[in-house]
Amino acid sequence: MAFMEKLPAGKVLLDDTVPLTAAIEASQSLQSHTEYIIRVQRGISVENSWQIVRRYSDFDLLNNSLQIAGLSLPLPPKKLIGNMDREFIAERQKGLQNYLNVITTNHILSNCELVKKFLDPNNYSANYTEIALQHVSMFFRSEPKWEVVEPLKDIGWRIRKKYFLMKIKNQPKERLVLSWADLGPDKYLSDKDFQCLIKLLPSCLHPYIYRVTFATANESSALLIRMFNEKGTLKDLIYKAKPKDPFLKKYCNPKKVQGLELQQIKTYGRQVLEVLKFLHDKGFPYGHLHASNVMLDGDTCRLLDLENSLLGLPSFYRSYFSQFRKINTLESVDVHCFGHLLYEMTYGRPPDSVPVDSFPPAPSMAVVAVLESTLSCEACKNGMPTVSRLLQMPLFSDVLLTTSEKPQFKIPTKLKEALRIAKECIEKRLIEEQKQIHQHRRLTRAQSHHGSEEERKRRKILARKKSKRSAVENNEEHSAKYSNSNNSGSGASSPLTSPSSPTPPSTAGPHRWYRHATVPMGSAPPMLGKMEKLYTQKQDWELIVAHIVNSLLRNSDKLKKVEKLDLNQVLYNFTVEVRNRCKGLDLIDRVPEKLWTEVRDIIQAAMIKTIPNKKKCKKAKWLSEEALQIAEKRRKAKGKGEKGKIHPSECRLPKSSRKR
Repeated sequence: MAFMEKLPAGKVLLDDTVPLTAAIEASQSLQSHTEYIIRVQRGISVENSWQIVRRYSDFDLLNNSLQIAGLSLPLPPKKLIGNMDREFIAERQKGLQNYLNVITTNHILSNCELVKKFLDPNNYSANYTEIALQHVSMFFRSEPKWEVVEPLKDIGWRIRKKYFLMKIKNQPKERLVLSWADLGPDKYLSDKDFQCLIKLLPSCLHPYIYRVTFATANESSALLIRMFNEKGTLKDLIYKAKPKDPFLKKYCNPKKVQGLELQQIKTYGRQVLEVLKFLHDKGFPYGHLHASNVMLDGDTCRLLDLENSLLGLPSFYRSYFSQFRKINTLESVDVHCFGHLLYEMTYGRPPDSVPVDSFPPAPSMAVVAVLESTLSCEACKNGMPTVSRLLQMPLFSDVLLTTSEKPQFKIPTKLKEALRIAKECIEKRLIEEQKQIHQHRRLTRAQSHHGSEEERKRRKILARKKSKRSAVENNEEHSAKYSNSNNSGSGASSPLTSPSSPTPPSTAGPHRWYRHATVPMGSAPPMLGKMEKLYTQKQDWELIVAHIVNSLLRNSDKLKKVEKLDLNQVLYNFTVEVRNRCKGLDLIDRVPEKLWTEVRDIIQAAMIKTIPNKKKCKKAKWLSEEALQIAEKRRKAKGKGEKGKIHPSECRLPKSSRKR
């Protein structure tokens, strides 16, 4: 990208803080190796996902690159012989999935460039160090007094922000730090206002803001120069780290965990709160407070990276506070981030999870009171206190600040209005993201609840109670209609049935419910509507089976095999067969018509398999009872060999039996 190249209008820039999740979907064995197909998803949207293919050697290369962090990562060991066996591949796939889970849930590892390139090569294939050098070299053409000493590789956590150690040619012993950063997704200022505000930063004078020596910007990035501090940041002091070391090496796995003294906690905390109040009073958005953005100058803390909010870069703790809908303003974001900073100063490490349920012993209960107001479950649920409220708390109210420097930061009225609009846009995007996360969390909880075994049993019991109650009510209604029909003298007929629900089960036997289940004589659509209702309400299978059996009987012209069945000889095996087959049906996202066809086929097959056929009656309609008795007598005599003992007169058919 050229130095003066302008980004396309309306381009949505990527938010690097949105977490990535990875799941191994399958594995495929080739001639000499095995490839693992991985589904990677950004954020909560299933649509924002893609597939990548990785070999074990790719995992091993990533693991070797992450060794600088000093963590013991659970990568499965190598195996030279038998590494193509099916059982071994399945076991290794489980181990690699566990490895992916560990690196994607670690806050520092998941944001590093190595992991991002491994999981999302399309969006992180660029060499940002080379891009930054191109911008810096273009800058040096117009400013020849600066000279690059060396790049400070990966000293920060941002992928699109690079640092270089600088010097002035006239003062070769004096060291400075140049930072270059690309635009972020929260950049809402116009190009003109953006460049004016960046160039205004060197005029900001405050005892607790680290001064900017030089600042410039174009339409796509910004470049700032500050003095290099050998002592490093507040995070370097807490973790006993060297400022020039890579971010992973310094902070991922500290060798010694020890917090600061109580007086240091009180002094540094008060100074940070003072500068936050100053910026908010000026209408200047910040939202990027963390221990690496606080420079130590003797016993004084000075805030860094005011340009981040102008560039639209996402916050280091965005994945934390985006989970809580009450943290929806930049001031509440700064207060929440101050809670993280205070926790690190107190305990020498970041919190394991947020919100924090219980806090370890602290040097003072006043420290715990501030932590509870910013990181506890109640605080995250109900909202953050203001910066002014924190300054009034006992931990900071008695701290005396001795400084003679007068704060000065003049922002023109036009730029103040631009900052106000940009601040509202940043907060609006945060609120939308929090709303989506909240809805996704509710949906996940609902699905988990409805899919639990206890909830399934509860719904089944309720459905049976409801069906029994409905059956009793319909039985009473049918009895009343039948009685009225007989009293009116309209003649005997079959009981009336309700088209909306089945009649109650018969009391003649334990398995005679199917006889009384009736539906309208109409075509399939009313039946499908009832089936869809029963399917939606997850009613008992017996009601569905009853409707289908009745439908099969009423449409027997299409099912000739069913006509031959003796429905008075239904065995218990029929119920068992139907239930077993219906339990195997998939009821999720099914079209009612297809479900109706499938269940109908199940019922028909079970009837043919378990119900015996009707016995053919050999009795002729024109024979009388007397003739049948004579024929039966002759048949028995013939079977015993006594045919001659029967008198011929006894074999004559009576006249009343002959067909006229």
